[in-house]
Amino acid sequence: MKKTIISLLLLLCAIPLVAQPATDFVKGADVGFLAGQEARGVKFHDRQGRERECLELLKNDYQMSAIRLRVWVNPRGGTCGKEEVLKMALRAKALGMDVMIDFHYSDSWADPAKQPIPQAWRGHSYEQMKRDLRDHTVDVLTLLKQNGVEPRWVQVGNETANGLLWDEGHIEKHPEQYAGFIRAGYDAVKEVFPGAIVILHLDRGHKQSLYDWNLGIVLQHGGKFDMVGMSLYPYWARKDHPELLADNIISDCIANIRHVSQKFHCDVMIVETGFEVDEQHPEVMEEGRRQLTRVIREARTQTDGHCRGVFYWEPQCLPGGYKLGAFNSQAAPTAIMEAFLE
Repeated sequence: MKKTIISLLLLLCAIPLVAQPATDFVKGADVGFLAGQEARGVKFHDRQGRERECLELLKNDYQMSAIRLRVWVNPRGGTCGKEEVLKMALRAKALGMDVMIDFHYSDSWADPAKQPIPQAWRGHSYEQMKRDLRDHTVDVLTLLKQNGVEPRWVQVGNETANGLLWDEGHIEKHPEQYAGFIRAGYDAVKEVFPGAIVILHLDRGHKQSLYDWNLGIVLQHGGKFDMVGMSLYPYWARKDHPELLADNIISDCIANIRHVSQKFHCDVMIVETGFEVDEQHPEVMEEGRRQLTRVIREARTQTDGHCRGVFYWEPQCLPGGYKLGAFNSQAAPTAIMEAFLE
C-alpha cells in the first residue's frame, strides 16, 4: 500500500501545470490613458455618483481581473513610457489584478495604418534593429521584474496586420524580417519571464483571411507566439463597410476564433473591443450593452474553450475625446459596462 501511495504521488508531481485553466475566462480593460486623466484631475464615480478609484471600480463593480498597458519606446513627456507603466502595474498588483503588456515598438501609436520606427532606432540595419527590439523588451520587463510585477501576457507588437517597424518589418515588403522581429520579441519575453504568454495581435477579428495570411507568414519564416490577440470593433468595421451588420461582424469574429485556434493550435483572446457612447441617445448605449454582452457570452461559451478573455479598450475614456469608451461625461460607467456582469 505504501509503495502504491508513493507511486501515485510521483505520478501527480509529473503532471504539468496549466498556465491558464480552461475555466479561467478573463475580463479586463486597457487603461493606458488613465495616468494622464488623473494628472488632469479627472475623478471617477460609480453609478450612484460616489467618487471611486478607477481600477478598484473596474475590479469590484465590474468583475475585471486584469488590465492592459501599452509601452512606447521614448515617448514625449513619458506618456506610456516604462516608468508610467510600472506605476500602473504596481497599482494593479496591489488590487490582485493581472497585467498584460502591449509593446508598440514605437515612440507613439502603432497600428495597421502606421508602424513608425522609434527615433533612436532609425537608420539601423535589420540585425541591429532586432537587437534594439530585444534590448527594449528585456529592459522594460526587467524593470517590472525587479519591482515584483510579473505580467501574465505580453504582446509583441500592436495590431501588426501589415507588419511593424516599417519599412524594415513591413509584411509585404519584407515578410521574413517581420517574422524575425516577432521571433526576437518572443525570445526576449521568454528570457525574462519564461512563463509569460506571448501574444501576436491583429486587428479586424472578423476577417479570417487576414489571420490565415499573417500568421502563416510568421510561422513560415520562423516566428513564434503562444496566443493570438484580436481587435473587434463593429463600429469601425461598419465605418469602412456600411453594408455590414454589427451582429454579423460579431458572428464572424466568433467563428474566426474557432478557426484560428484549430488551424494554429493556440488559444485566442479579444484584447480590444469597444462600443459607442452617445449621451444624447441612451438607446445607443443599450445597443452597445447588448452587443458587448453577446461578445462576452459567445467568446466564453461558443469557442470550445479557446477564447480566454475579453479586454475593453479604454472604458474609462470620457465621450468628449473618444467615442468608444464606456463612461459618461461625469466619469461614471454607462449601461455598456453592465455587460461585464451578465
